[in-house]
Amino acid sequence: MKDRQKKIDALIEEGGRITAAQGLQLLRESNLLYLARLAQRVRFRLNPLPRVTFVLDTNPNYTNICINECSFCAFFRRTDAPDAYTLSVDELLQKFQSAARKGVKTVLLQGGVNTHLSLDYYLTLIRRTINEVPEIHPHFFSPPEIMGIARNAGLPPREILKLFYEAGLRTMPGGGAEILSERVKSKISPKKGSAEEWLYVMREAHRIGYKTTATMMYGHIEKDRDIIEHLERIRELQDECGGFTAFIPWSFKPANSTLGRGRYKTPSPNRYLRIIALSRIYLDNFPHIQASWFSEGRKIGQIALYFGADDFGGILLEENVHAAANHVNAITKEECIALIHQAGFAAAERDTFYNILKIYPLTARKNTEEGIDYPSSV
Repeated sequence: MKDRQKKIDALIEEGGRITAAQGLQLLRESNLLYLARLAQRVRFRLNPLPRVTFVLDTNPNYTNICINECSFCAFFRRTDAPDAYTLSVDELLQKFQSAARKGVKTVLLQGGVNTHLSLDYYLTLIRRTINEVPEIHPHFFSPPEIMGIARNAGLPPREILKLFYEAGLRTMPGGGAEILSERVKSKISPKKGSAEEWLYVMREAHRIGYKTTATMMYGHIEKDRDIIEHLERIRELQDECGGFTAFIPWSFKPANSTLGRGRYKTPSPNRYLRIIALSRIYLDNFPHIQASWFSEGRKIGQIALYFGADDFGGILLEENVHAAANHVNAITKEECIALIHQAGFAAAERDTFYNILKIYPLTARKNTEEGIDYPSSV
């Protein structure tokens, strides 16, 4: 074991790439603090400044009607459900305008695969958002939505992506990946599409010019080898196209879902920190790893900043999917900055492309309430 660790140590020190077998070894066998040390080495090689970024965003949903009916999802509804809904373009624009007045810079918009929505609905939404709320960046539509829109319109997914790009869309969220293992996806989301389809949409999007994130939802039926397969597949795609800006893992929230009925508990903080660290080590071609104060809690989100993460995500003015699983967290811009400062980093507000908009330095002061000594400005 020590010899294998020394080999990985040397590889990381030289800026080398670990193999799938080494990744599996790290995930299964390594001491948690050893993983943290390796991950921070990679983090500061890629992002040398001692600061953590965040974005002012909101995450509404345009419809909860979805034909995919994923077993892990507590959010979707069938068309005839009493609480099923679809928002009009006007209603969405009102939400965006309200968010913009509160300082929000990005709208991360996703929804169910709703066959009652036309292609024109999506194109109109993109165009009107850009024209009527120019201060908002539209970060719209995950790969499963693109596949559903394409099927409904009778067009190839690449044509949908091109039409959306011509309408002004430039970035896409990386939702819908779950675990990019056909074994896993065929069991937890058989109607949603395969791992290959998710990768295909992302590949075509990157070739057109989009920037996207990549995500992973763990803590259900997957095995360690499935997590490694997921990381390997997105690393390969990043080598090919270079279109991913960040990787965002989060744990499965079992409440109110078919998959979660009495069978799963939310994975431990230890598991989350292990996956954050491994992700930073494994995904050596990803610029950023995002810690999630939202999905894992504020304190664990802070700790993750010492396990390879350099981004703190968004303030999420509105969020509905996790809320449907009885998981609700909220934060203000000021609280987000304070959490980053308390962890010992300068805070930097960014846009969706990770361009820095404003830096909030970490100044020397004493927090009397929590007894924290802060280092001088960085």
